[in-house]
Amino acid sequence: MTYPLHFRDGRFFNPGAPGPRGLADVLKWKLTSRAESSPTLIPVSPSIPPAAVDSPALLGTLVNHATVLLQQSGSNILTDPIWSDRCSPLSFAGPRRHRMPGVNFEHLPPIHTVLLSHDHYDHLDVPTLRRLADRGASQFVAPLGLRPFLESHDIGPVHELDWGDSIAVRGATIHACPAFHFSGRGLFDRNRTLWCSYIVESGFGRLYFAADTGFGPHFAWIRERFGPPRVALLPIGAYEPRWFMSAVHMNPEDALEAHRILGAGTSIAIHHGTFQLADDSIDTARRRLLACGPPELFLVLDNGQFARFD
Repeated sequence: MTYPLHFRDGRFFNPGAPGPRGLADVLKWKLTSRAESSPTLIPVSPSIPPAAVDSPALLGTLVNHATVLLQQSGSNILTDPIWSDRCSPLSFAGPRRHRMPGVNFEHLPPIHTVLLSHDHYDHLDVPTLRRLADRGASQFVAPLGLRPFLESHDIGPVHELDWGDSIAVRGATIHACPAFHFSGRGLFDRNRTLWCSYIVESGFGRLYFAADTGFGPHFAWIRERFGPPRVALLPIGAYEPRWFMSAVHMNPEDALEAHRILGAGTSIAIHHGTFQLADDSIDTARRRLLACGPPELFLVLDNGQFARFD
């Protein structure tokens, strides 16, 4: 299938859906609601992943937030990596880390492919990406419009994809798919670059990385095009207040419905537990999902915990 038009007049948009809220709504949110409290900093007992997995099995390790290490048949893929203490343009202000990474950066195996979903600071962390680029051997897959920015920070090689584009990488084929979100790192670049999710197709089968998204018809589009994924990484956090966040972030009930529509064999919760980006605390989404979903079909891993799929 061909995905609907999603670019017009120099900006990307979510087809058939309302756009994200504007500055006036941000001010209303901050003035009329009160965020739940989160612990200051929770230590983690980090795990040490193997250098490689030489079998058809998939080993998925939740590092933190939307950062997942995916290892299968000699291929190591890392999603939206962030090891910084803050997801912010400033080192001294902005959302700070409430839980440590589940893998120490120096214990990362060689990373062959880095999947970047969009340019928000909690998903595109320049200091972390520079460290990965300096190690060598990594290629970076990103949505349309991000190559100039990444290359200006000496991050590369970069392969840009539009929704519907594909690229062969070591051990897998990456397909860029829709997400319902937005982009921008400053005041004047709203939606100038694309956002996306990914299907990773390999000897293991299909894995879906939803990245950061609101609920929408794209889950049905993706299942229609690729079939049910064996594993889906679905975001569950940063969803309150709903009047503000629903266009761009799913809540746990939305994630369960996305799991059902996709027909995923197993889903793993992401986008929770590390940075508080909305009114819900870092662990509210986890508790809410576990209260309403079957844990054997929708896993909620701790930072550093892994799941193996044979």
